[in-house]
Amino acid sequence: MKQQIEIVYEDDDLVVVNKPANLLTIPDRFSSDKPNLYHMLGNEFGKIFTVHRLDRETSGILVFTKTEEAHKELSKQFMDRTVEKIYFALVEGVMHQQEGLIDKPLGPHPTHPEKMAVVHGGKPSRTNYKVTETFKNYTFIECSIETGRTHQIRVHLHAIGYPLAVDALYGRQSTFLLSKVKLRKYKMSKYEEEERPLMSRTTLHAGKLVFNHPTSGERITIQADLPKDFAAVVSQLRKWGM
Repeated sequence: MKQQIEIVYEDDDLVVVNKPANLLTIPDRFSSDKPNLYHMLGNEFGKIFTVHRLDRETSGILVFTKTEEAHKELSKQFMDRTVEKIYFALVEGVMHQQEGLIDKPLGPHPTHPEKMAVVHGGKPSRTNYKVTETFKNYTFIECSIETGRTHQIRVHLHAIGYPLAVDALYGRQSTFLLSKVKLRKYKMSKYEEEERPLMSRTTLHAGKLVFNHPTSGERITIQADLPKDFAAVVSQLRKWGM
């Protein structure tokens, strides 16, 4: 594989990876030659089946199956909502509630074809959230989704007034700059012409997936720590953003 992919679990039925940010799950419908996990894993393992997806910019746990039987069984678990899906997110603002449920129907945005939105008559969508850490202008949260709609967490958090700290499509910032945290204490290196962002993709990471093994039935928990860019942002907020 051209790009090194971290495989966190593999057996005769499954391949579970820790997807890096800015990599497609499946081929892009407009440009099939862009790097994507489906083709990369297919080159490595042969026939592979997609069970679920993560947005291109989102990092974290993603499971594929090697057989049709495993695909059918695991897909049923996702449809029956017996799979536990935990995400970590950094949002703008200080959340007033320590936990809550966002229960808002989602569908295509009426005027922006690339976006989703809360719409009347949309598909039922439920996102639970719980505050993990609070900073001066940001909140680090854990989200569990009962449904798996496109852009669900991003749209739901935006809808309640707490968009992701970095989200070029739904939020207010396309990058996370250290200068916004350190303020007057920030000094740019004399070798830099402009500040280099700490993070330039959505502040969202699929950190945990719990499901029943499609063959043995054993309950499996797979986790992935925050990647370097996300961990660096949280570290700087702990240092300067309290």
